[in-house]
Amino acid sequence: QVQLVESGGGLVQPGGSLRLSCAASGFRFSMYAMSWYRQPLGQGRELVAVISSTGGSTNYADSVKGRFIISRDNGKNTVYLQMNRLNPEDTAVYYCNAAWTTRYYWGQGIQVTVSS
Repeated sequence: QVQLVESGGGLVQPGGSLRLSCAASGFRFSMYAMSWYRQPLGQGRELVAVISSTGGSTNYADSVKGRFIISRDNGKNTVYLQMNRLNPEDTAVYYCNAAWTTRYYWGQGIQVTVSS
């Protein structure tokens, strides 16, 4: 059974930091590119960051470049998103995604709220 379980979300003040984690099981994690997406309330889902299967390549949305860092630990089947200098526009439900050829899986999502 495939599972992607996000954790680490919550409420943070502007300028603060959070680290999201996504624990994977039920598939060969090391073969999959992993991504973080987010969906603000009432808006569409957007790609935030992606990391290759080996971790050797990463890409970021322009809105988070220089503030967010995606990483992975293939030994722990976990992908991370370090989010720094958060601002209210980062408020959204954040989703973990795994993709390999035509196969892809989604986590259930976790809320991140940036507010004073």
